[in-house]
Amino acid sequence: MEEQGIGEKLKKWPVRVKDYIGELQTEMRRVTWPSWKQVRATTAVVILSVFAFAAYFAVVDTAVGRMIDRIFQTFAKLS
Repeated sequence: MEEQGIGEKLKKWPVRVKDYIGELQTEMRRVTWPSWKQVRATTAVVILSVFAFAAYFAVVDTAVGRMIDRIFQTFAKLS
């Protein structure tokens, strides 16, 4: 495999950029965009999921924190 010099790479970059933009435009024509109704529904699901996970992790964090505090208190009384 031949190594290309920096000069050769600089000469080819405009062609590579043009090819990239052409391929990008072709792919964007193939994209199927969701309807506004679908966007609203999936956004609502995401927001509700975030709040549900936040509540779950808050409960777990509080429970684990209290258990660790009790363990430390128990060992503090023993020493």
